[in-house]
Amino acid sequence: MHRRGHVLAIALAAVAVAAAVAVPALASPGPEGIAIPNGEELAPPAAMASIGPVDGIKCQPREQVLFHIHAHLTVFVDGHARQIPAGIGIADPQAEATPDGPFVVAGTCFSWLHTHAADGIIHIESPTQRTYTLGEFFDLWGQPLGAGRVSSARGPVTTYVNGKTWSGSPRSIPLARHAQIQLDVGRPLVAPVKITNWNGL
Repeated sequence: MHRRGHVLAIALAAVAVAAAVAVPALASPGPEGIAIPNGEELAPPAAMASIGPVDGIKCQPREQVLFHIHAHLTVFVDGHARQIPAGIGIADPQAEATPDGPFVVAGTCFSWLHTHAADGIIHIESPTQRTYTLGEFFDLWGQPLGAGRVSSARGPVTTYVNGKTWSGSPRSIPLARHAQIQLDVGRPLVAPVKITNWNGL
């Protein structure tokens, strides 16, 4: 009887955990071959000036290719997916229509951290090899980021990096090659999104 009660307690705990973790809702792949979230834009891109660096990150007329890697960011607010917009870090972004959605192909200048589509792919294209952070990306976006806030969304922030809980400040997360970063604001939590095919990115 005691054993049966113990098994029941474990089963109820599993149900409680399952109820607290939602399955992410993603749309079909976008122009970079990565799924675009089914949700509203978290915040529009900041208006970039062609002069004046942000956190020492410059906006230059051409994309830099000496150091070129990609990371992925997803954001959920109270269990609902939100889009990371195209054109972050690009001044006067010019988008081209594709069968899979708009893709930014030109701009007055490109910051070393930027986005081309609304799929959460962060392009790190720098004239030097160095480690950039999620905090720097949000600064270029012109949006706040902390333990209790992601852009305009407020509440406890649960952070995952490559499927594992990140215990430090979300601002300090390194934008490493193929890093998969997820920020869950509020509840319920969403199972970490996992990219298995980067489509050459």
